[in-house]
Amino acid sequence: MKRRDFLTTSCAAGLAATGLANAQAQEPNVKRQLIELRTYTVANADKKAQLIAILDAAAIPAWNRLGIEPVGVLTFQPDDNADNPKLDAATLALQVTVVLPHPTPESVLTANRALLADEAYVQGAAAILNAPMNDPVYLRYESSLSLGFADCPTVTAPTKAAERVLQLRIYESHNAVKAVKKVAMFNEGGEIAIFRKCGMPPVFFGESLIGDKLPNLTYMLAFDDMAAKEAGWKAFIGSPEWEALKGDPQYADTVSNITNLVLRPTPGSQV
Repeated sequence: MKRRDFLTTSCAAGLAATGLANAQAQEPNVKRQLIELRTYTVANADKKAQLIAILDAAAIPAWNRLGIEPVGVLTFQPDDNADNPKLDAATLALQVTVVLPHPTPESVLTANRALLADEAYVQGAAAILNAPMNDPVYLRYESSLSLGFADCPTVTAPTKAAERVLQLRIYESHNAVKAVKKVAMFNEGGEIAIFRKCGMPPVFFGESLIGDKLPNLTYMLAFDDMAAKEAGWKAFIGSPEWEALKGDPQYADTVSNITNLVLRPTPGSQV
């Protein structure tokens, strides 16, 4: 490795480790994961099916061997999101979302190279790795990184029901102060606890560190099926705890925009 590359990597690892160490110092009994959220974009439905097959069969086991688990591989279904006309369904239908919970900051920096050193992965992902430039399996992927909340520090898989749905929500704030306040509303304010009480178990809650739409927090909920999702939100909206919390003036104007997606797991998804 060139000296410049070594210094860049070392500094990045040091900064990530320092930031995570500071967070752990504030909650010494909580180990908060770094959560990478990837969005792969493909050219057509056939390429999407090919990508999913490779992620399920080759990438998920390889990520697991690196200590990255549980891995979520999720897709958008227009029928599940029919009540959200703001979404660009045609674009979202050609995307695959991947949830990668990293055990350490070093994992974030080294996982991609480590996969290329994994013989089983290289063999299983040959269609991706050896694809010609004019016919790739996927076009590009975008990635964001967040830090797990104190009250939901790690990625979990609350349900493995065959008809389960995952709800991904992004809460943007208009400045950093309000973003921190919204995180506090979920943690100290008890909003996550209300979710759990109303049958809305989280997969993860993350304070976004790197990515677009910053500042924001991103979270995912799991439900056995669409009926459970509707029942959970009905219970949440009507709960007295939520009525009291949303009226607390300290949490006013903390969210300026919300992205809301309902996703389905692929056959090999661990979330």
